[in-house]
Amino acid sequence: MSDLTERVAEFLAAHDPTTTDRWEFLRARFDAGLARINWPVGLGGLGLDPGEQGAVDAAFVAAGAPDNRPALGVIGLGMAAPTILRHGDEDQKRRWMRPLWTGEEIWCQLFSEPGSGSDLASLSTRAVPDGDEWVVNGQKVWTSLAHLARWAILVTRTDPAVPKHQGLTYFVLDMTAPGVEVRPLRQLTGESEFNEVFLTDVRIPDSQRLGAVGEGWAVSQTTLMSERVSIGGGRIPRGGMLEPLIRTWRDRPELRTAGLHDQLLELWVEAESARLASTRLKQQIAAGRPGPEGSAAKLAYADLNQRITALELQVLAGDGLRYEDSAGHRYLRARANSIEGGTSEILRNIVAERVLGLPGEIRTDKDVPWKDLPR
Repeated sequence: MSDLTERVAEFLAAHDPTTTDRWEFLRARFDAGLARINWPVGLGGLGLDPGEQGAVDAAFVAAGAPDNRPALGVIGLGMAAPTILRHGDEDQKRRWMRPLWTGEEIWCQLFSEPGSGSDLASLSTRAVPDGDEWVVNGQKVWTSLAHLARWAILVTRTDPAVPKHQGLTYFVLDMTAPGVEVRPLRQLTGESEFNEVFLTDVRIPDSQRLGAVGEGWAVSQTTLMSERVSIGGGRIPRGGMLEPLIRTWRDRPELRTAGLHDQLLELWVEAESARLASTRLKQQIAAGRPGPEGSAAKLAYADLNQRITALELQVLAGDGLRYEDSAGHRYLRARANSIEGGTSEILRNIVAERVLGLPGEIRTDKDVPWKDLPR
């Protein structure tokens, strides 16, 4: 029995998941360093190689341990945590990491704006210093989980007199602070996953700043790289994306054709390639080393999911238009895949320039002060 396996067994013996309070169990797991074993000692980890995290998680699942609500924690775990661990000070890490991991505090991401979605560096939400606080005014949009979030990661403009990439500063915002207003947005599916967030004279203590003043673009790159790895590398279980379509193939023999069989096989091969690539990417993010390769994974995920749901709807025709758990709903929801977490157009630029090393896109506004840019 390895030291890590023995440590997990001893923990489960001391904290019976069938009788221990859910939050007490998760807090104890974090404090024992068994949340993410590669995280630092004292911050949920043991400073070990992340390669054994899967075995640790499997042991907890087999024991019936509660999960940490990963669906609600997707932004906190996938984007805020790696950013805080890399750019936060020790007080910030100790304040936010444990309730973030246990799922007791939900996070959202205040990046996109009505006038600067794909071009994040052009954002106009302003933060102005006032003593040891900052006063923030602006509007964000397409904010998943804002209606549930306790904390947000936020990028603001603090110096409009310098080029757009240089005048940004990164904060953690208390979503319960006065001046924060969340308005749900109705989607094509009829649901409201996303929100508008209005910030009116919101005060943020300087102690909630991540990174130096004016270096928000560099900090945000950690978040964005983590986000794309999290989306592209985290949603592709073996056969998972294809499961509804495969179920139709099995249950509806009258719909089978030779052409459909070939299409299913081609999609299966692509899904397996994406799943295997995601395994390495998940290890990268677990190790705190998200890279531009995550953009390629997110691109592949969005394209593949849209083609799978389109084929499912084509095969089922009218039967696929029921709303609840239907092919029609999956098809409509998949349209967002090429927008959320960075548009496919922006991600192609990143892959071309930072992965393939191709010449960069011509940017005439690169050295122009943000205040002089046309809007």
